[in-house]
Amino acid sequence: MTALTRYQVELLLRSQRWLPPFLGYALLLAVGVQTGSPLLDSLGVNAALLVPVTAWYARSTLADPPPASGRGYPHAARAVLVAARGAARVQLAALLAALLAGLLLAVLGTAAVWALSGPTAIPQPPAGGTPTPGHQVSVPGALLAGLLAAVTCVLTGLAVGALCHRPVLLRAGYGMLGALGLSVLVLVMPGSPANQAVRALVTGSRLARVELPVLALVTAAVPAALVGAGSAWLAGRRTE
Repeated sequence: MTALTRYQVELLLRSQRWLPPFLGYALLLAVGVQTGSPLLDSLGVNAALLVPVTAWYARSTLADPPPASGRGYPHAARAVLVAARGAARVQLAALLAALLAGLLLAVLGTAAVWALSGPTAIPQPPAGGTPTPGHQVSVPGALLAGLLAAVTCVLTGLAVGALCHRPVLLRAGYGMLGALGLSVLVLVMPGSPANQAVRALVTGSRLARVELPVLALVTAAVPAALVGAGSAWLAGRRTE
């Protein structure tokens, strides 16, 4: 981790801007994942929630840092940082800090789902009145699939957050609404990496098989890298 990224992480922690996304994520996860629910279904809920949450973190890290004392001018603080290290590097460091926050939640959420969810057996309908045992999916395989799906959704949410903030989105007032709307869109739109990853978990739960969303992960990484690099380039151009 570079010094500038470490600074952005520390700034996120000290300003407590990490807390609202985390509380929202924990609340929705507690509502969406019931004790005893099928493991793959619960992992799908966890992954889907990470899209808007990571977008929120991206917007938080890209925003002007609040003054440490509660007084002063946050724009001036960012201007000093940009003057010292360059707007493009500051932009990339802020996005990397949001990425780290999302990845941490992906790991913690997967572990929480594993602790809360029920068995991975999928009950089969009885034949002739005699119940038959369910098919069992591999727990390590299910957890790996869930973690890959979560990382896919984190990368998708990072791209959403970067697109819905300056310098890509010039009108900051529409940013939060745009991030929420775009997060929902990428989750429901067929063909999007987040939709493919979550659907693989849900389908795997129904068919009692584990599908690793590797292709969705790669597909999400490419636009996330392009959007991050593009926003950094725009930030540098608009400060020249």
